[in-house]
Amino acid sequence: MLCYIGGSESSEHFSVINEACSMFAHTNPLHLDVFQSVVRFEAEVVAMTAALLGSKEKASGGQICGNMTSGGTESILLAVKSSRDYMKSKKGITRPEMIIPESGHSAYDKAAQYFNIKLWRVPVNKDFQADVKAIRRYINKNTILIVGSSPGFPHGIIDPIEELGQLASSFGICFHVDLCLGGFVLPFARELGYHIPPYDFSVKGVTSISVDVHKYGLAPKGTSTVLYRNHEIRKNQFVAVTEWSGGLYVSPTIAGSRPGSLIAGAWAAMMSLGKEGYLKHTKAIMEGSKRLQKGIEEISELFIIGRPDMTIIAFGSKVLDIFEVNDIMSSKGWHLNALQRPNSIHICVTLQHVPIVDDFIRDLKESVETVKQNPGPISGGLAPIYGAAGKMPDRGTVQELLVDYMDGTC
Repeated sequence: MLCYIGGSESSEHFSVINEACSMFAHTNPLHLDVFQSVVRFEAEVVAMTAALLGSKEKASGGQICGNMTSGGTESILLAVKSSRDYMKSKKGITRPEMIIPESGHSAYDKAAQYFNIKLWRVPVNKDFQADVKAIRRYINKNTILIVGSSPGFPHGIIDPIEELGQLASSFGICFHVDLCLGGFVLPFARELGYHIPPYDFSVKGVTSISVDVHKYGLAPKGTSTVLYRNHEIRKNQFVAVTEWSGGLYVSPTIAGSRPGSLIAGAWAAMMSLGKEGYLKHTKAIMEGSKRLQKGIEEISELFIIGRPDMTIIAFGSKVLDIFEVNDIMSSKGWHLNALQRPNSIHICVTLQHVPIVDDFIRDLKESVETVKQNPGPISGGLAPIYGAAGKMPDRGTVQELLVDYMDGTC
């Protein structure tokens, strides 16, 4: 999931976004009156993204609005913060809680820590989707928000968004849909004829959506959007300061100053590709994903996690240590994500992978055979670490190890 843009750094698409970034490297949309072109770029990126996600449908209410952010994590943080403050103004909730499936992104944990919100992580159902009935049991008078993903990061599976929307509506609470991965694939996959369940603002109850432009939108890294059903909710995102000796201040996002270069790069990427470009790329990665999934299914020692809806394919093994397989794949130059609950690894298919699906399957078969013939960790591999971490009942110890690792590396 490192590189989404196909081709080399000298390709036409890289050249377009690099030129746009260079032209606006000096700009900062915090100063609305000075850098008006960048402000317009942001508004157009938001409008184009919203149009992909139901803003033109009557069911959306016709007020979809939003802002660009630095990435999916900031988009989620802002949606959570806005939901918290909106629910406080509407219901007087001062001890907020939110409920997410186990598969929900780690950004919600970060939001819970930053904004002093109690977080409930609920196990997924047998299909690795959000368990609506289980989430229902956790809702109480302090609940501000429930969450669904389209698709979830671990397994590439879309949660039952319509059912979650109905649940949120019935309790009068906020409902955020994480479309950071799917926002620039699912609309086009549906148009190409793939069966895609409802996932956007056309669903009653959805109050906010996060969408990364820097993933399948093929924009420069550091560009995402957070969208809201209406301005009443979005206003809770803003911070306005009136008592500062430096003057009156208002900012829409966590960052004050923001790089206009990235906003311009995102706008250029979307305008350059257009609908036909995104349809072409979606066709390639969806077909590549199906080929790759079929290849994995033909390896008897492995199994696919659930039924992937998009371009993320997670797989595990009941007869091998999947993390040892991952280490062998790493030694061959493949960088896959290690997962837990259950132990598995996943690949997120991008344009970079489409021409080399057969190479991946060949290397995966060889890696599985290597582990079968010579089980046990390889020198320098991470399998022992992941294996041990998964078995530790004290998650606080695992957390301390992660913090110490980060403290020593950055």
